[in-house]
Amino acid sequence: MDSKWHRSRYNLFAKVPGTDRIAGVNLYKGICGDYSPVEMYLLSEVENLPVDHPIIERFRKRGLISDYDEREALYTMGRLGTMDHREIGLTICPTMGCNFDCPYCFEDHKPGRMTPEVQDQVVAFVEKILQLSGAKALKVTWFGGEPLLMPDIIDSLSVRLMELANQHGAEYRASIITNGYLLDHSVLDILVRSKIEHMQITLDGLRENHDATRHLAGGGGTFDRIIRNLKELSIPFQVKIRQNVHEGNRQDVEPLKELVRSVAEESGNDICHYAFHVAANDASSRRGSGLELLNDEEKLTTELPLYVTRFKAARGHYCSATRFWDVGIDEAGRLYKCWEHVDKPELSFGTVDTWDPTNPIDTATNPDILCSFLNMALPNLDPKCAECIWLPACVGGCPVRRLEGRIDCINYKDKPEVYVLKLYEQMMKNNENNNETGGDHGSKD
Repeated sequence: MDSKWHRSRYNLFAKVPGTDRIAGVNLYKGICGDYSPVEMYLLSEVENLPVDHPIIERFRKRGLISDYDEREALYTMGRLGTMDHREIGLTICPTMGCNFDCPYCFEDHKPGRMTPEVQDQVVAFVEKILQLSGAKALKVTWFGGEPLLMPDIIDSLSVRLMELANQHGAEYRASIITNGYLLDHSVLDILVRSKIEHMQITLDGLRENHDATRHLAGGGGTFDRIIRNLKELSIPFQVKIRQNVHEGNRQDVEPLKELVRSVAEESGNDICHYAFHVAANDASSRRGSGLELLNDEEKLTTELPLYVTRFKAARGHYCSATRFWDVGIDEAGRLYKCWEHVDKPELSFGTVDTWDPTNPIDTATNPDILCSFLNMALPNLDPKCAECIWLPACVGGCPVRRLEGRIDCINYKDKPEVYVLKLYEQMMKNNENNNETGGDHGSKD
């Protein structure tokens, strides 16, 4: 009896240099492994193998074969993910003001502060959506502007939101995206009380390059103070250092990574580094940022380590913008689907005091915006995207870019072997670490 199995449509392969082994990646299952020439031959003949052939189970576990249409499964994940109510994700901006003036920022910062009345409305809104959704987790990201300009709001709102989560039997989790300049002992105490699990701070390279782009709004460098804060404070949660890379600072990626490593070692804090390219946006174009952006090859070199660490099984949505229960809230209580829009009131779809999730269209101030984002979840794709082997990895790309009529392809789309070998290299390192610590051996399955 012939096998019911067929090869996955989402397999990628590359020959491991200096060996006869073939590195293989299945993008749908999120598994990387290596295979012998004999195994590769058997994979090519899998449709003709008997169902009880011993290689079938190995291929199935690795995701190399399937007995259903994975693309249709991705589409189903997209539909289900849009209304997934297990977790509510809120991005809350206590202010849209900022003490920095970064030329590439996608926001046009305006001073302001979330009033007590709006804070009450936010709490009432969160209580409503917790009750309606039955969510088992409430995840809050503090954003801005610069959220640490208003630590008292973070403090008071966190207490109220944590109590709401507790009342509804939901786990409470929180994080913050900050420039790190205002971090001190008193602010850190607030963040600990607010159950912050991780914090993102941006450093754009070593001192000269960082201060050239991430300077105070009134002028003046910020690098030394941020580094001092990271060294002198005992931070009981993870700090992720993001480096926004452009042509002028890409030579600082490795030196900054080493500096972050040394700061982590000296301070005892859990600090890691990752790099991502600076992207063009309307706000920076209006300001005339003057930055030369990376070309596609440089983007690939810069970001491949990040993509490798984020390698995982497929999902049906690109980001929280296509999830019904995930919203951004600005200081005035306006609601957004994308946090790149939180300073643009014209792109708000409703307000915390008037939008009702039980009647989401009629109570929205701009129903088209709400609908357009939710309709960006799979399977609403350009036909080319639907046929692309990278679909499980990119899930159609950024919803905002797609709404703008652009297909924002991943940087390594045309270099699959580079991607596969980088994943394989990471897999081998993980195996070596497991051997050293007595952990499990083998590949990512």
